[in-house]
Amino acid sequence: MLLTDIYQSLKKDLKQIEYRLAETIHTDEKELLHSSRHLLDAGGKRMRPLFVLLAGHFGEYRLSELEKVAVSLELIHMATLVHDDVIDDAETRRGRKTVKAEWDNQVAMYTGDFIFARALTEVAGLSDPRVHQILAKALVFLVRGEIDQIHDLYQPDQSLRRYLHRIKRKTALLMAISCQLGGIVSGASESVVRALYQYGYSVGMAFQMTDDVLDLTGDEKVLGKPAGSDLLQGNVTLPVIHILENGTSAEQQMIRRYLESRGTEGDLTQILKMVCQSEGIPYTLALSKRYLNRALVALEKLPNTHERESLRFIGEFIVTRSF
Repeated sequence: MLLTDIYQSLKKDLKQIEYRLAETIHTDEKELLHSSRHLLDAGGKRMRPLFVLLAGHFGEYRLSELEKVAVSLELIHMATLVHDDVIDDAETRRGRKTVKAEWDNQVAMYTGDFIFARALTEVAGLSDPRVHQILAKALVFLVRGEIDQIHDLYQPDQSLRRYLHRIKRKTALLMAISCQLGGIVSGASESVVRALYQYGYSVGMAFQMTDDVLDLTGDEKVLGKPAGSDLLQGNVTLPVIHILENGTSAEQQMIRRYLESRGTEGDLTQILKMVCQSEGIPYTLALSKRYLNRALVALEKLPNTHERESLRFIGEFIVTRSF
């Protein structure tokens, strides 16, 4: 099985979701329309819609309801990216200029707000109160994760526990509820919905850890953004936390000097090379695989179907990918 095979099997429904994404953010305000479509037109993995659709097969598959969940979650994800790029002062994403770089911070912030609003409008069409309760709770945690990240910028004294809490809120929860809500709106049993949530959460944690490694070791042309962007912006990820706790005194001092000066002192290129050669990289990847194993255990609680096999393959792909 290839990842393209999974996308191909859901091609028609994913195409419908892509259409609905564009339709949902349509507006007569031309500048807002162009800024809103800017990130959408750059494409993306569409992992959250994919999870929603696959989860929907464990109940009564109804695209009319699944697409509302899928569109809403993908728009929420997009909105957070637009806001993140303002906070991080990022110039590129997915190989093209960010909204804030193409326009300015004000347009970017209002664009993110607009996309958020359209996401909530889309999911309002679902009558099950559980959907709205789960989504609202997840959004609260998502914002808390963003605030945590702001507080943690350039902070050298961070723990594994703090890091795990942050990525749970920023990344894993949205993937978890993609699987959970796909099951709920399809009428899957409570035990299946719990297993889907457990899978999505664990895969989301593994996804972010792998992302944090790729930010340091990946190819800029493949990533669509400069390598080392996290550290450049003061975001201290697990490979860096590990070397700050376990590296030599000279290594720790070099990174601390960079962080405590908020990036004004020290050679970032040298620091990135040092982190890439440290035990922080294999440590983070090993922890990512532990979360993958938890996801695979959750899958064993699901019916043995083609969709379960697809979820297994996606999880394994996430921890071995290069982009």
